[in-house]
This record gives sequence, structure tokens and C-alpha cells, in this order.
Amino acid sequence: MLSSMLSFSSHSSFLSCAFLRRSPSQGSSARQGSTLVSMKRRDKDFPFLPPAHRALTLDLFSAIDDRLDSVLLPSTVPSDVLRFQNPQGTAHGSVEIRSGSPTSLLDLVLQSWLHCKLPGGSGEINITTLFGFLNSTSHAPHLLVELIQGGPSSLVLVIDLLPRKDVVLHPDYLDEFYLETNLDGPRQDLERLPQVSPYRSPSLFIRSVLSPTAVAVTINGGKEVDALAFEEVMARHVGEAAKKVISIWIEKCLGAGQRVLEEERDGLERRDGMIKRKAVEIDLVANLPKMFGPEVADRVVAQVQKAFRVV
Repeated sequence: MLSSMLSFSSHSSFLSCAFLRRSPSQGSSARQGSTLVSMKRRDKDFPFLPPAHRALTLDLFSAIDDRLDSVLLPSTVPSDVLRFQNPQGTAHGSVEIRSGSPTSLLDLVLQSWLHCKLPGGSGEINITTLFGFLNSTSHAPHLLVELIQGGPSSLVLVIDLLPRKDVVLHPDYLDEFYLETNLDGPRQDLERLPQVSPYRSPSLFIRSVLSPTAVAVTINGGKEVDALAFEEVMARHVGEAAKKVISIWIEKCLGAGQRVLEEERDGLERRDGMIKRKAVEIDLVANLPKMFGPEVADRVVAQVQKAFRVV
């Protein structure tokens, strides 16, 4: 979620993950137990999200668990990062991470939500993020889905497969992952809706990391809140777009095979590392203390830095 990954000041926040490698002997039964716990926990785990937002978040997170469980290891996120809040009880958050198995192209999957009441009772912000990060044995894109809701009928939506190669220097990469998969279709479909308008992040860095087919839109139900119409857009159109991109990522990117030569990995790892470092610096270090206070923020940031190896 690059909007979340890289700038809460542009209405988002990125919370990330512990990088884990377990031996194969810890595999199947541990994964099954982790998933069952995860699913039971989720029934209660989005208490502050508006109903349509909550339903879609649960649907997307569950779809990832169902389809990727065989290549995901159990989460080892500490309980005080899995769930946290500020001393005043006005901001709440959760981060769950599962790393990919040693034989998978998957580095990790992040699932998180944030809730923050705005000062003076002027409203609240609710953010949910789904992020799939591949490792350096593949140059296929990463997955980002993020919903940033600032009102009962107002939402910023970002859905993308984040490119890891220069699409100008490598037009075959653009063809393989973006053109041949018709990845521009979800963006076009959403932007035809009367409630939808393009969203442009004020951060040039964020815009430079997104792909040419990125869904980056604002959904606005208008001043007169039409809850039913907004829920229809969320459940049908946003849900369809997100699920289509997720399916393309799972089938095309996770099935891409090991394409990276040993001599190419250093450059790929540097690029991924820069994105991770910027995520921590621009987003977490700058904004989490304002939301949760220094003690909670330091705890979450430390986990992210450890996971991203950017300490």
C-alpha cells in the first residue's frame, strides 16, 4: 500500500512485518492452526470499521488466507503489535504478518487496520491494508490494496501491482504483467462510476513507485449520505476490482517462476530496500508517534525495521 506505506499525511499508513523462516518440520499443522486462529480472531478484529468497509476487508483478507495458506508460515507478530492503541483510547491498530515458505516466491503478506479519531470530534480515519511482498528470486510485482475512509461516504482507494523493473527499459515486463493481464481494466471500470474520481497523491515518491495501471481513486457519496449506494459501490465495484487484481497477482506473479539471475539480485534487493526504508522513514517514524505516543510507536516501528532489515 504505497499510499499507506509511504505517507500517512496523504491519508494513509503502512504497518509491516516480521520476516520469518521456519524449518519444513513446522509446516502443515502449524499453518493450519495459525489460519484457524486468524479467522476466529477476524470475526472480532475490525470493531471500528464502518460496516461496508469491514465486510470488504474481511472478505479480502480471508480470500488471501484461503488461496495462499499452503505457502504461508504462521504469524509470529508479538501480541502488543498484533493489537495496540494509544493511552487515550482514541487510536487503535493491528498488524498481522505471515511469511512465505522457504520454497515460495512469497516474502510475506501483511494485513493491517488503523483507526484514529480526529481532534475535536471532527470525524475519524479508518485504514485497512493488504500487502503482498515477493522475494528477490522473482522480479514480479508486489501487491497493494488499501482503503482509506475519512467519512461515512468518502473513501480513497489504492489497488496496484507495484513494478520492480523499469517499464521503459523493459517493455516486455510491462507487456507480461500489465498489458497481457488487462490490469488497466479495473481502473477503467471504477473511473466510469459517477461516485468515483481520480486520486493523486501529493507525494512524488509515492506516485513514482506506483504502476501505470494503478487504481488510485476517491469514492464520494456526496454531502447527502446515501448509505445504500455507497455500500453497493464498496461491495460490488470495489470488491470486484480488488479481487481481480489479487487473482492476477496470485496466478501470474506468484506463478512467475524464478526469473532473477544471481547477478541481478543485488539491484533488485536495493530497490526493494529503498522502498522499505522510505516506508519506515516517511510514514511510520514521522506519524505513528503522533497517533499512538512514543512508547507504542517505538514498539511497532522496531518490528517493522527488524522485518525490513533497515535498522
